[in-house]
Amino acid sequence: MTDHNDDDQEPRMAFGKWMLMQRDRGDWIDGIADAARADRTFPKNGDPEAVRKHLRSQQADGDAFAAIDDAESEWMSL
Repeated sequence: MTDHNDDDQEPRMAFGKWMLMQRDRGDWIDGIADAARADRTFPKNGDPEAVRKHLRSQQADGDAFAAIDDAESEWMSL
């Protein structure tokens, strides 16, 4: 049994909002975050699946999805 209190944890920032905050990282996430900031229809309150759905609707390439996978892993570790 784990000894922790879930009530003490702050709610996690929405993945979309976290993506919009990513700047000057020097990795793939930079590019997708720049594109997200330029996209007025980007799901800023969305979870990773909402972002992937949006990318599919925009016919994004495989590199964009790889960047989202990397970003999701980092976001989940917060």
